[in-house]
Amino acid sequence: MEYSNLVKEKFVELFGEQPDGVYFAPGRVNLIGEHTDYNGGHVFPCALTIGTYGAVRKRDDNKLRFYSINFEKAGVIETTLEECVPANAAKDGWTAYPKGVVWTFGKKGNPIDKGIDVVIYGNIPNGSGLSSSASLEVLIGTMLRDLFGYELSMVDIALYGQYSENNYNGMNCGIMDQFASAMGKKDNAIFLDCATLNYEYAPMVLPDAKIVITNSKVKHSLVDSAYNERRSSCEKALEELQAVIGIKTLGDLSEEEFEQYKIAIKDEVRVKRAKHAVYENQRTIRAVEALKNSDIEEFGKLMNASHVSLRDDYETSCEECDILAETAWTIPGVIGSRITGGGFGGCVVSLVKNDSVDLFKEKITAIYKEKTGIDCEIYVVDCGDGAGRI
Repeated sequence: MEYSNLVKEKFVELFGEQPDGVYFAPGRVNLIGEHTDYNGGHVFPCALTIGTYGAVRKRDDNKLRFYSINFEKAGVIETTLEECVPANAAKDGWTAYPKGVVWTFGKKGNPIDKGIDVVIYGNIPNGSGLSSSASLEVLIGTMLRDLFGYELSMVDIALYGQYSENNYNGMNCGIMDQFASAMGKKDNAIFLDCATLNYEYAPMVLPDAKIVITNSKVKHSLVDSAYNERRSSCEKALEELQAVIGIKTLGDLSEEEFEQYKIAIKDEVRVKRAKHAVYENQRTIRAVEALKNSDIEEFGKLMNASHVSLRDDYETSCEECDILAETAWTIPGVIGSRITGGGFGGCVVSLVKNDSVDLFKEKITAIYKEKTGIDCEIYVVDCGDGAGRI
């Protein structure tokens, strides 16, 4: 059954009426440009054809009723508009994400004054680092905009999702995940300047290669705390650099400028964190240029260099993802491979030549199982459209 019909039928079964609409918001994979978004740099994600589906209906009272087909045992979770406050986030489970978006609409001057019934189903693997939370936030934001008639752009919806995650859920993420989910375009990746939100689409229909995602099936629990810690290290390094050079973000620096002024950073760890932010931003700019010039080999080399930097300088990789990336580098036909997403587990993204995809699957699966005892999952993916009504 199509997932849109699945959520619609479940909605009727649970709530006894047809929904007002059925929506979809995609997950994303970032091809290069990791941990640059909150450092004022560039990213290069694409929306995927997997994501979160939802059926929704506006109510006449203040009740919110949420049901996830992924968490059937939890049943229908009922709350009220008044209970959408950050203090409740820790005990809200998965509903903290939709409740955070409801709260954000009010904070941004677009109050939600009536409740909603929602049924959702997501086919993004949990903990994979392919942005199931951003997908859910953008889904709810798009629904609320339509149901309550607010004149908001999809960029606004992305910003609302980010604001919600930062201020309701306490995860100090950048804009990339929500932007990719809201603004995705079929067969294209998005070259986004996170400092200005200027963006352009770049075709990702590769004549002889596929985007292949390998899920390590591990997610280390320190992801949120370590993520926020990396961000504060970069903010401190930026303050120290601003004392000697007039910049607004780490993304303003070239590699040469960083090397010239890094002595201003008073801590070796902060030097490494800032170095990654600066060098990764420049890698991303060069990678998109390489793609425009049809130099896919150069794009792959920059992906590999990105992984090394995330492993050694930013230290957001992990043993399992290192095994996946480093194994991929040894397989004929692999153009490039790197950890993607927040890190500490999740997925590795690779560009693989068409005639090597089967070999890649076979070797990666066997070697990873041998070294870790874990069965990885492999997805060959396409770039899809952003969120909207189905």
